[in-house]
Amino acid sequence: MRSGLQYFAVSLLLAFLILGTAAQGEESSGTTLKIGTPNIVKSPSLVGDYYLGIFAHLSNPPLMKMTPDGKIEGLTAESYEVSDDGLTWTFKIRDGLRWSDGENVTSEDVKFTFDYLAKQDPNTAWMKDVVSEILVQDDSVVFKLKKPDSSLNLELATHNVLPKHIWEKVENATEKIDEGEIVGCGPFVISKTDLGAGIVYFKKNPYWTGAQPKIDAIELHTFSNMDVLSLALEKGEVDAYWKYAGTYPAANVQKLKDTGKFEIEEKPNVGFAMLGINLKREPMSDLKFREALAYGINYEEILKLDAQGYGQVANRGFVSPSMAYFKETEQLKYDPDQAKKILAEAGYKDSDGDGVLETPQGKAIKLTLLIQSSYQRMAELMVDYLKALGMTAEIKTVDQSTWYTLKESFDYDLTLTRTTPWGMMVYANWGSAYFDSRRTGQGVLRTVDDPEYLKLCDQIMAATSKDQLEEYAHEMQDYYAKNLPAIPLYWGEVITPYNKDWTGWVSNPLYGIYNADNFLSVQKA
Repeated sequence: MRSGLQYFAVSLLLAFLILGTAAQGEESSGTTLKIGTPNIVKSPSLVGDYYLGIFAHLSNPPLMKMTPDGKIEGLTAESYEVSDDGLTWTFKIRDGLRWSDGENVTSEDVKFTFDYLAKQDPNTAWMKDVVSEILVQDDSVVFKLKKPDSSLNLELATHNVLPKHIWEKVENATEKIDEGEIVGCGPFVISKTDLGAGIVYFKKNPYWTGAQPKIDAIELHTFSNMDVLSLALEKGEVDAYWKYAGTYPAANVQKLKDTGKFEIEEKPNVGFAMLGINLKREPMSDLKFREALAYGINYEEILKLDAQGYGQVANRGFVSPSMAYFKETEQLKYDPDQAKKILAEAGYKDSDGDGVLETPQGKAIKLTLLIQSSYQRMAELMVDYLKALGMTAEIKTVDQSTWYTLKESFDYDLTLTRTTPWGMMVYANWGSAYFDSRRTGQGVLRTVDDPEYLKLCDQIMAATSKDQLEEYAHEMQDYYAKNLPAIPLYWGEVITPYNKDWTGWVSNPLYGIYNADNFLSVQKA
């Protein structure tokens, strides 16, 4: 296609240059959608880079997808069936799919993908604990499980499918670098990853046989500075904003509204900010201490400062109202006097008069609050709240990699972090992936080894009816409300602005506007 452009008139070529795609050596022949995101790609490695792996859901579609109403349906898979005992999942691969190099997509590709990634990708290592074997049956792939996993279909909505004929030659998947085209089977494929410019380019898959997109190319423009991104949006340099599991800064929304050029989509966020608690250390292992913490936080202040009021104070049950089988547990309440009363009755006191409480064992409460830099303002508030209760806290600000390391070794007291929609819904659902001590993953805390909780997770995984799931979901929310393994800070909203020059946007609870259905639907107004 690129060579064919050479025969067009110079004036038409100049039009492409103005669009900014041909100037980069890209293949757009018309309409290019440009999306601004703060999710930075650090390496052009499909498996090794976290955000490029997410971006590649468009070019290397997972087996499953989430619909706008939160249902799980086939994507690369056309359909699936589950055995009565929940141990056998059969996925029929969609007919007519072809890789962008012309090869057919087969069930062998899917089997290879998961056998390969289970060994190569830490984010897929969970499969070794759950899946006993993967079989190929004609145009279907069969997953045989070691134990029931009622959320396997959701898990498979997050892992890219890889072409076996390309990746079977790669010994170390996380080190494979592709600055140019990456072979994919979606409606669009990654054609270039330009780290210098901070742009990931997508072109149409010439072998795509499904519904045809109404745009010709997509560009993801990444920004390390949110103010610069907002300005680019206001000036029309990008057409829309998207952040994985996040929202456009609420403080910047009114300025966009004032231009009259933007639609502002507001939807409940399944994910949220939380105060993670290291239950492996004292005094955090003391439920009375956690109760006092919960009363010592000014939730309204955090909601106002962090989300400009876009949301509501959370409940003790850790599950937001936007999730299935939500139960109305007690709303969190700011009551520092009640917090101090609980601490005093539990034996926490300032025996030496230095203004710092000691534990019942006589140890001064000096806490480490582990954060990444984006939580600085919230952390400063948290330090003030703790000080008002008679505790000192040191903010320890680290990069993402160090946060993972310290979190995994339980080398912290408290941490500010966020759940994602996927994290809330995966595994045994309802936030279980963050707490179950048997679970592994980059963002999980895995701090709960209470047999009661682990049994509940297993019951959910093995559940075969909606009535069972609802009962267990309510039990889990009651467990959170009673035991407070972490404290949700507020239920927020996902704010997604896009230019009114575009229409046809489709959003889902898992990935927002970054989904294949959206890019097949969106078009110039």
